[in-house]
Amino acid sequence: MKRVLGLSFFYLLFSACSVHYSPKDHPYVYVQKKDREIKEWKLVWEEHFNSPKLDSSKWSRIPAGGADWNRHMSTDDACFGWENGELILKGIKNIDKNRDSRPFLTGGIWSKGKFAFQYGRIEIRAKLGSAKGAWPAMWMLAELDKYGKYPRNGEIDIMEHLNFDNIIYQTTHSYYTLDLGQKENPKHFGTASIKSEEYNTYGISWYPDRIVFQVNGVDTFTYPRVNGVDPAQWPYDQPFYLLIDQQLGGSWVGEVNQDQLPVEMRIDWVKVYQ
Repeated sequence: MKRVLGLSFFYLLFSACSVHYSPKDHPYVYVQKKDREIKEWKLVWEEHFNSPKLDSSKWSRIPAGGADWNRHMSTDDACFGWENGELILKGIKNIDKNRDSRPFLTGGIWSKGKFAFQYGRIEIRAKLGSAKGAWPAMWMLAELDKYGKYPRNGEIDIMEHLNFDNIIYQTTHSYYTLDLGQKENPKHFGTASIKSEEYNTYGISWYPDRIVFQVNGVDTFTYPRVNGVDPAQWPYDQPFYLLIDQQLGGSWVGEVNQDQLPVEMRIDWVKVYQ
């Protein structure tokens, strides 16, 4: 696997896109060489969170936004912790409403602008916390904006957990599934049973023609590329970056019980293979 491939390859790959891609400008993007998936994958990137602070060459804290998932996101130190070689992402009561009027705050990290990859295998070992309104997630968004504004570039949800559920959701979203409403051709999500109070390894194996979701190394759901449908069905032919966040509240997970806060997600490690 080569971290950066030749300029001619990238010209062919991206010349039909509105986005200009240059390996010099994006040295952090790992694109898997053609046919590499039929060979043994090798570790190309990893994070073990052994330092008592976030590695700024790999990650940034996710700022607040206007969507359900990031409405309560905060870069405040109170939403982050490190212990025994683990990153702790927290959902907490906000005790200083003079500085921030939101009732609760959450912590999350992303690799946007610092690490992205196209095809390969990602695994994240973590222990989830449960509370009413808790919504921890591990997911991916497109780095280079190949097809336009969301949801045209797609979204890959490696894992989402709600409240005290004993299952997780593993999902793909795109213009095809959301705007065109094509959620059964093919089915765009699956669920998998877990023991949320234990450590589990969540991941995907991502190929040019399918995304295979996994828990603890076991395949749980596959989203295939389908021929003969709107091309918006498969925006997953470009590099994606990673998000890991301890979300709270929203229309899907429901109201937050603040008496059950703080809640936390402990991240042991992240590994990417190509």
